[in-house]
Amino acid sequence: METVQIRLTEKQIRNIDVLVKKGVYPNRSEAVRDAVRKLVNEG
Repeated sequence: METVQIRLTEKQIRNIDVLVKKGVYPNRSEAVRDAVRKLVNEG
């Protein structure tokens, strides 16, 4: 798996962290990967 660096706003990071704390995702990386998968599948 390749590494890709992205920049997010503080609000976006806080929202991702909320999802991680709720147990929706195990970590930030998986949340971002899922968002990208969803975007690519819609296209």
